[in-house]
Amino acid sequence: MWVAIGVAVLVLLVRVHRITSFELLMLGALIPSVILHEVSHGAVALACGDDTAKRAGRLTLNPVPHIDPFGTIILPAIMALSGVGILGYAKPVPVNIAGLRHPRNQAVLVSLVGPAVNILLALLCAAAVKHFVPAPVRQEAGLGSPAGVYLSDLPGWAQYVFVAGFVNVILAAFNLIPLPPLDGSAVLERLLPRQALPHYYRLRPFTIFIPLAVVVLFPGALGHVFSPALSWFGHLVA
Repeated sequence: MWVAIGVAVLVLLVRVHRITSFELLMLGALIPSVILHEVSHGAVALACGDDTAKRAGRLTLNPVPHIDPFGTIILPAIMALSGVGILGYAKPVPVNIAGLRHPRNQAVLVSLVGPAVNILLALLCAAAVKHFVPAPVRQEAGLGSPAGVYLSDLPGWAQYVFVAGFVNVILAAFNLIPLPPLDGSAVLERLLPRQALPHYYRLRPFTIFIPLAVVVLFPGALGHVFSPALSWFGHLVA
């Protein structure tokens, strides 16, 4: 069902919004990136003793089990229609913290592996572009230049790989923000006294809209997070 809805949304974007090639590349890079992000959480949790994600059928690269109606379909569509780019997320992989062999320490590892995977993917994308695209072509396309990138000057495969790296940098930087339920909040959670954890766990399911509220109410704040990360990526591919 969700695949059909996703196709319908994509058709709507193409016909109504005139979705750009850059947005299509972003969408094509976003889906596998968020899936790998989520699968990594479950895989590390399994290695640490919790098989909840495995029993839920979430240790798979099949995108269907990972589709979140809002985060994977509605939010990217809204952002594309508003012309501010595309950002989204997959359905969070279930993890039972109590099932981990060392819950407090390994919970941090389970959380931070997602952004780590995105950083690794960004590094691999940057290395591929820098290694296989000649320096004069990279310079002509403006890679690493603050003035902007001209994707059309790159080969087709390099356009996708560059955008995939771009997307993974954004995902990593965004998820490392120390606001629940983002992955970066795991560090703050580890610093909480043990007696405060039951209250925190009860409140955590209701914190999902905190990052979205920050995006809507303080859009400029994200620039302080994304700009250094994207500058780092630009330096890698230049």
